[in-house]
Amino acid sequence: MIQLNNDIRQLAPFACHPANSRGRLYAEEESNTRTNYQRDRDRIIHSTAFRRLEYKTQVFVNHEGDHYRTRLTHSLEVSQMARGICRTLRLNEDLAEALALAHDLGHTPFGHAGEDALGEAMENFGGFDHNAHTLRILTSLEQHYAEFDGLNLTWETLEGIAKHNGPLIRRSPMSIVNKIINKVAAPALPRVIAEYNSKHNLELESFASAEAQVASLSDDIAYNNHDIDDGLRAGLFTIEQIDELEPVARIFKEVRDKYPGIEPARLTHEAIRRLINRMVTDLLNQTRQNIAAEGIETVDDIRKLGKPLVGFSAEMQENNLKLKNFLMENMYRHYKVNRMSSKAKRVVKELFNFFLAEPQCLPTHWRKLAGGPRSVATATVVADFIAGMTDRFALDEHRRIFDVQARSWLGK
Repeated sequence: MIQLNNDIRQLAPFACHPANSRGRLYAEEESNTRTNYQRDRDRIIHSTAFRRLEYKTQVFVNHEGDHYRTRLTHSLEVSQMARGICRTLRLNEDLAEALALAHDLGHTPFGHAGEDALGEAMENFGGFDHNAHTLRILTSLEQHYAEFDGLNLTWETLEGIAKHNGPLIRRSPMSIVNKIINKVAAPALPRVIAEYNSKHNLELESFASAEAQVASLSDDIAYNNHDIDDGLRAGLFTIEQIDELEPVARIFKEVRDKYPGIEPARLTHEAIRRLINRMVTDLLNQTRQNIAAEGIETVDDIRKLGKPLVGFSAEMQENNLKLKNFLMENMYRHYKVNRMSSKAKRVVKELFNFFLAEPQCLPTHWRKLAGGPRSVATATVVADFIAGMTDRFALDEHRRIFDVQARSWLGK
């Protein structure tokens, strides 16, 4: 067993300790130089899906500008925040980092527009969900190791991927009436997660670890604040509009008052770093209060709590919602973004319909996995193929197929 460093020895009793991991689906000899969660993180970083994040949309399609965030840069920003929060709370930084780096692996090209289009295309074939697809990538589609498919990550990492937004199955109440109500109200469990859970029980009825909850809220903090930066840079809204959004407006005013005449780019950066700091500080203070109020002593206490342990104060939750609503109205639904989203949806749907009807046109590896035209097996393979595409590959593939004058692979 690896000798534990001081950071590991100082973990809180309710943190995920690598020595207490529930292990991997396929037993492996443990590393002499890395803990279980460090090994998970490293496998994620070296995966094919992680490399593709460089050319996958966050909001803007990659080729629209070099300075806009991609899925890769976003994941790195989430990882940095999650590590800092976990260090302060004495949680396991390595587990949180692994979860942060992996959380967007299942996203399609073109961001949520691509996911919406693929979800509609897969409606009659089991649907598509990017969180479930992340689990599919990590447990099946990454095929590099001699003894197993997937990355064979620890139970705790896979639990955090599957349940970072909360339980996926509601605990069954005792009464028959409540069981019926529960069955009707509960959302359908994605097939991918159900299939994996049948052989490696992730306890989908409970909450995930505190590290997974930190990674999830770090995602919120990162994309809300950095989308302000990208939105201003793209000219989708102005600082004057931000000045009408409380409490963000107060922070921009603080920076202006302290640095009169500061140029807009510096103003934006200074304001956003202050906003991030306040959200992180609020999360730390509220989570500490929650730990004390609930008498949390073990990881199982967190899983069985029945509600999230990590969270914002009521005031910060309200402010965060205002920011989300502002970005939805002024950025995500901006006509320029809508135009690109509309184009992206057409690309995804046309690629899906083409390959579903003519699976013989799939690349050799994928064609061998497909079934007949318009079958469920073929739809699943096509969805896997398209979901793995980067923005630029999807656009190039669409051009090669539908532009009669475009060169094929043979013409290169």
